[in-house]
Amino acid sequence: MCEHDEQKGAALWFTGLPCSGKSAIADRLAAILKDKGYRVERLDGDIVRQDLTRDLGFSKEDRDENIRRVTFVTKLLARNGVFVLTSFISPYREMRDRARSQVENFMEIFIKTSLETCMERDVKGMYKKAMAGQIKEFTGVSDPYEEPLKPELVVETDNETLEASTEKVLRRMAELGYL
Repeated sequence: MCEHDEQKGAALWFTGLPCSGKSAIADRLAAILKDKGYRVERLDGDIVRQDLTRDLGFSKEDRDENIRRVTFVTKLLARNGVFVLTSFISPYREMRDRARSQVENFMEIFIKTSLETCMERDVKGMYKKAMAGQIKEFTGVSDPYEEPLKPELVVETDNETLEASTEKVLRRMAELGYL
């Protein structure tokens, strides 16, 4: 039994460039919320692509389908009183807006990080491969990233620690009445 039986479900939609810090913040937030007794699920791009969407590539159509499927799962979990922390590049505004329209209590969190910082953090060398033309349709290099116009929160991981970024999300969740 959850100690927060009155918990209102919500989607915390982390969006930003590859290596911007989406997963790090979502993982830290999930640990804090679970420690406080909240029901939490994590949906992460790399993990979801292993099972739910492994049939998809990285064309615009496939990216849209990936987000469509994730939105469906997010909607089911959130309406059943779970905090769903999604960390997907989700580069296109149209699909993020679609997710917002389908999921009650939707909180878009833009992880605003410079391309240079993302490239420095890239331990897999994806940016370097994309710059060399070895990876096609790579967000931020050969494929666009459409920044959110009115996110509920902007987190600038260039200028703040993981703890400070996570604390900003917790404060905003409280302001919106989720905590």
